[in-house]
Amino acid sequence: MFRDGLMKDERILVTGGGTGLGKEMAEGFLKLGAEVHICGRRGGVLEETAKELMAKHGGKVVPHACDIRVAEAITEMNDTIWSKHGPLTGLINNAAGNFISRTEDLTIRGFDAISNIVFRGTFYMTHDIGKRWIAEKRRGNVCSILTTWVWNGGPFVVPSAMSKAGVNVMTQSLAIEWGRHGLRFNAIAPGPFPTEGMSKRLSPDAEGAERMDRGVTNPMGRVGEMHELVNLATFLMAPGAEYVNGQTIAIDGAMYNASGGNFSMLTAWGDEQWVAAREAIEATNAKDRAKRTV
Repeated sequence: MFRDGLMKDERILVTGGGTGLGKEMAEGFLKLGAEVHICGRRGGVLEETAKELMAKHGGKVVPHACDIRVAEAITEMNDTIWSKHGPLTGLINNAAGNFISRTEDLTIRGFDAISNIVFRGTFYMTHDIGKRWIAEKRRGNVCSILTTWVWNGGPFVVPSAMSKAGVNVMTQSLAIEWGRHGLRFNAIAPGPFPTEGMSKRLSPDAEGAERMDRGVTNPMGRVGEMHELVNLATFLMAPGAEYVNGQTIAIDGAMYNASGGNFSMLTAWGDEQWVAAREAIEATNAKDRAKRTV
C-alpha cells in the first residue's frame, strides 16, 4: 500500500510497543524504513520483540524499559534517545491498561492502575517530547490510540473510558495550541482487533472471547485485521498527510454506529459471572507482573 522507504527519515517511539497493537505498528513503521523505539515495563519482552523484528526486516528497533506512570523515568528515557540516537520525529501513545468491572466493585487502586497509565502517562510522555520539539524548533507528530467510547461512554470500563476521553480532549487541544510550532496531534479509535491481553481482560469468559474473536456483533461480520490498523497509523505518521490535525478516526467496521461499540450488554450479567471474570483477570495480571522489569 505504501512505497518502500517512505518512513526512512522518521524516528518513532511506540509506547507499549512490545506486544499487541504496539508491536504491529512498530513492525509496520520498521518495514517502511523508520528507526523505531519501543518502551514498556516488561524489559525482556521488549528485547525479544526488538530482536524478532530486526531479524525479519533489518533496520533498527531500540527497546527501553520505562514505566510511563513515572514522569522522571520518561525524561530519563527521552534524554537517552536524544543523546544516543537523535531527536524523535513521532510518538505513538499506545500503552494502556483495561479490564471489565462493575463500577461499584472498583477499588481506588484499580482505578489508579488504569488512569495512571492511560491518562497521566500519556500526558507525561506527550508533554516531555512536545517541549523538546518546541525548544528545538522541530516538527513533530503524535498519534494516540483511543476507543470509540470517547464519544458515548464506556459502561463497565469507566477508568479507561474516562482516561481515553481525556486524551481525546488533549489531542484536540494541543492540535490548536501547538500547531503553530509545526506539531500535529491525531488519534485512532479502533474497534475489535483482538489481542491476547485485550481478550483475557475484556472478554474473560469463553463465550464472550469467542464472540469477540469472530466479530459476530460487527456489521461487517468480522474483527479488524492488524494490517488495516497499521495502514491507518502509517497514513497519519508518514509524510504526505501533514494537514490532518486534531482528528480522532474510528476504524471499527461501523460497529460504533450500529451498536455503540461498548460493553452495555454486560448489564445482563449476575454476581456469579462477575466473580468468575474477576478471578480470570487477576490470574492474567499475575502472569504479566512476573515479566515486568520496571
